[in-house]
Amino acid sequence: MNAGTFVKGEKRPNQGKRGPNKATLQAREAIAKLVDDNSHRLVGWLDEIAEKDPEKAWRCMMDVLEYHIPKLARTESEVKHSGDVTITQVSRTIIDPHDR
Repeated sequence: MNAGTFVKGEKRPNQGKRGPNKATLQAREAIAKLVDDNSHRLVGWLDEIAEKDPEKAWRCMMDVLEYHIPKLARTESEVKHSGDVTITQVSRTIIDPHDR
């Protein structure tokens, strides 16, 4: 088949599959290297921030991790079921061993 010919409904190998472009990959690698090279300092910086505001330190750590470990995309699915559905309730009681 001629490479320039389009046939409606026909799929070609790897059609529509694209990964991150070269600049994005380089940026991710640079950020990963920056985090890796400064991990020993990062702990100290987070400790300093946590002394004044632990919640802010947590947010800083999550912000850094977001660039190092990308967020997963949210997916939704619909399940169709025909038949009876039984709902069972499970409960737990937590007892403090020191509270007797």
